[in-house]
Amino acid sequence: MNRRTWTLLFSVVLVAVFGLLGTFARVPYVALGPGPTYDTLGDNEGTPVVRIDGERTYPTGGHLNMTTVSVTDQLSLFGALGLWASGRYALAPRELYFPPNKTEQQIEQENTKAFNDSQTSAEAAALRYLGYPMKVVVQEVVTGSPADGVVEPGDRLLEVNGQPVRDPESVSKAVARTKPGEEISIRLQRGEERPREVQVELADHPRQPGRGFIGVAPAERPDVDFDIEISLADVGGPSAGLMFALAIVDKLTPGEINGGHFVAGTGEIDAAGNVGPIGGINFKMVQAREAGAELFLVPEKNCAEAKAQAPEGLELVKVATLDDAVKNLEKYRSGLEPDHC
Repeated sequence: MNRRTWTLLFSVVLVAVFGLLGTFARVPYVALGPGPTYDTLGDNEGTPVVRIDGERTYPTGGHLNMTTVSVTDQLSLFGALGLWASGRYALAPRELYFPPNKTEQQIEQENTKAFNDSQTSAEAAALRYLGYPMKVVVQEVVTGSPADGVVEPGDRLLEVNGQPVRDPESVSKAVARTKPGEEISIRLQRGEERPREVQVELADHPRQPGRGFIGVAPAERPDVDFDIEISLADVGGPSAGLMFALAIVDKLTPGEINGGHFVAGTGEIDAAGNVGPIGGINFKMVQAREAGAELFLVPEKNCAEAKAQAPEGLELVKVATLDDAVKNLEKYRSGLEPDHC
């Protein structure tokens, strides 16, 4: 074979190798894009997304859609380039979403926990907003701490070191001037049992040496005799909290909180009703608008990013608290101008 033939053959082999690598070789990136959107007032696979049993509820209308971001993993070179070129996806280093020091099962468990915590916070925020009574319970017990084996998650805290527990901060204040080695009492209630008192010997605080440490993480929960169940499988992360809270408020109050309009939004929420920023808001707005949303609730700290990338025809309203969200929806349904980003 002459030089031209060898050159042609070598070129064909190179193209074939590049094609195989581009098709089958995995790149260390994931693709982020618009994910599914769910109406928190509606059903998902025949089950109400938000169900309230044991308390009077009211009819709802329109939509209160939570939004998500899709994460596509195991991308080939050609697959990654194709998604990026579509303009609907962005590429990000895989290690940001799948840290090499964690298994996929651990990551999934963390996402599920964050989602479950967001549901719990949404319930607390909504019922606090509506004026229902609250209680302080043990959310977590630090392994190996003085409380380990004495106090359990879910226990209601009534008194700590002789001080009434009215909010989570009361627990810290009750031991603020204690020292390691001191013995204090904790009055608690477990389930329907009668309240009882337990004794614990304080340890040294891991972050504040010289200060007493119990080893419990207190949290505020509604003190009600009805149940709220949020059912949404295969969704992780905390960013649906605001929309869950609004759905609970809507179902427990007369009238339609959204005025029958298609409202979507996002935002992490804590038990006090504060709305925190989230990631991927540009993808969430795209999916919401394509689903029919007219108005999108944006965490205040995401407003600058949202304004720069908002789809045409989608009205952006900033919220810093659950109270902000409810008041802005009242303005919107009344024909008044809400607080825009």
